[in-house]
Amino acid sequence: MHEDDDPGAESATHRKTVRASVPPPALAELEPTGDWKKNLKFDVPASVVVFLVALPLCLGIAVASDAPPLSGLIAGIVGGLLVGVLSGSPTAVSGPAAGLTAICVAAIASIGWEAFLLAVFLSGAVQVVFGLVRAGVFAYYFPSSVIKGMLAAIGIILIMKQIPHALGWDRDFEGDLTLLRQGQAGPIDQIQLGLSHLSPGALAIALIGVVLLIVWEQVPALKKLRWLPGPLIVVAFGVLANLAFASIVPGWVLSGDHLVRLPEGGVGELWREISFPDFSRITDGAVLTVALTLAAVASIETLLCIEAMDKLDPYKRSTPTNRELVAQGVGNMVSGLLGGLPLTAVIVRGSANIQAGARSRTSAILHGAWLLVAVVALAFAMNLVPLAALAAILLHVGYKLARIELFKKMFKQGAELWAPFLATIVAVLFLDLLKGVGVGMVVALFFILRANLSTAYFVHRLESSGDREHPTIVIQLSEDLSFLNRASVSRVLHELPNGSSVVLDGSLTSRIHPDVLELIHEFAQTAHTREIDVVLVDLPEMPGGRSRSGSRAEGGRALLARASIAPRANDEPETRSESRG
Repeated sequence: MHEDDDPGAESATHRKTVRASVPPPALAELEPTGDWKKNLKFDVPASVVVFLVALPLCLGIAVASDAPPLSGLIAGIVGGLLVGVLSGSPTAVSGPAAGLTAICVAAIASIGWEAFLLAVFLSGAVQVVFGLVRAGVFAYYFPSSVIKGMLAAIGIILIMKQIPHALGWDRDFEGDLTLLRQGQAGPIDQIQLGLSHLSPGALAIALIGVVLLIVWEQVPALKKLRWLPGPLIVVAFGVLANLAFASIVPGWVLSGDHLVRLPEGGVGELWREISFPDFSRITDGAVLTVALTLAAVASIETLLCIEAMDKLDPYKRSTPTNRELVAQGVGNMVSGLLGGLPLTAVIVRGSANIQAGARSRTSAILHGAWLLVAVVALAFAMNLVPLAALAAILLHVGYKLARIELFKKMFKQGAELWAPFLATIVAVLFLDLLKGVGVGMVVALFFILRANLSTAYFVHRLESSGDREHPTIVIQLSEDLSFLNRASVSRVLHELPNGSSVVLDGSLTSRIHPDVLELIHEFAQTAHTREIDVVLVDLPEMPGGRSRSGSRAEGGRALLARASIAPRANDEPETRSESRG
């Protein structure tokens, strides 16, 4: 019998029902849990990797900021032990940020070190206020294409910046994310300097380190060694290889600037180096100006990082942005009081944390503990680590952020996605992080406004009476969902009760922005972690995505029938409507 002859064919073909709340293959082996003890086998090794990455970054950023090296370590320790506890992000890692170095250099030169510490303290207080007035909502309005472009640009910069370290040229400070600095050698010049000052020992350690990381990911037996991550093996290899060079090929031995340089001298010496803020200048206009500048820039960088980490998180968990601003603010207040640099959530550390397999914020907290132990008791051991070994780790991180597959995927999609993506990359490479994101936002805004010149946007939420213990909730999407609806859709999805059955009905939707569609699919893929049953109705697949085989269409139709999507005149379900214009 032909479809035309089937009385049910019209409704069957009109309504496409997909069972989406089934974990995708990438997550099938993972068991997300709120029990931190069960996550330790993943979080402990990941914390060691982040610690090894963070240690030279803390020192390098402090030196680049014209600040005492200890101040960078203090910021890293506070970022782990305090911000890690207060933050709601399961993957972000906080510490001193390269994006603030220019502000720090100018501020320290103009108002002095102790007054600068006061400005750091006050900037933290301002960030707490930002969180309390719910300024974190701005994070929802960073387009996905801009975030992906920012991550890809950082990956490219990491690769370009770490190649000289892999060659043995260690004059450029670790953690620098500005590719072109006025009056300084560009990336190609730095690589040429590395080639002209080539250190065979550094090159050997870096190359073998990269190979070890690739092998560790590709060999299933090695990949299962959760307690022995590849980056830790690379660091151990680098230390042992450099010690072996002394007796085998003395000319290859790395020393001085080629190694991590942690301050030594014990607790007493470290305590004497700690500075405290000068509160007598609390009414100084110059100090207040620096505080407001630090608060604004640090908050923007943190929100960008949080959005990026949520995008990289395999579970696609949503970080409470207002809580994050409060956590960062408290962290900066304590860092300033103890003589530390201003801190933010940092993309490089967070990316390394996720790639190392971290499951919860315990990893970030432990990385702060390892920094504290290293500063107090293990400086002599950490000073044996070659920067070339750390360069191998960061080269691997950079490749993963800027992998070729990402570019292919973005260019297969419409101009409204690849144009902001490409603009962000180019601008970040040639300007800096914040300016680059700003350029990407302008390009994305052009496409958003062009598509939304004369349309109103609504998200309608209808609740059926259903089973009280296991309610069925129908979210009927409007005719046209733009990027401006992303915040309200995200809030509706994340406020759904655990254990409920949810129908996302797109039968009336003629156009849906890719970011909103991506948000819905990410929610559907991870809804099983909250025991939420999701049915997608008439919603398209993601571009380049694969259809789910084995979808239970009949079960989906039964759920739709139970939800009573079409309300009757004498028995209308409760209706709530949210709108964004």
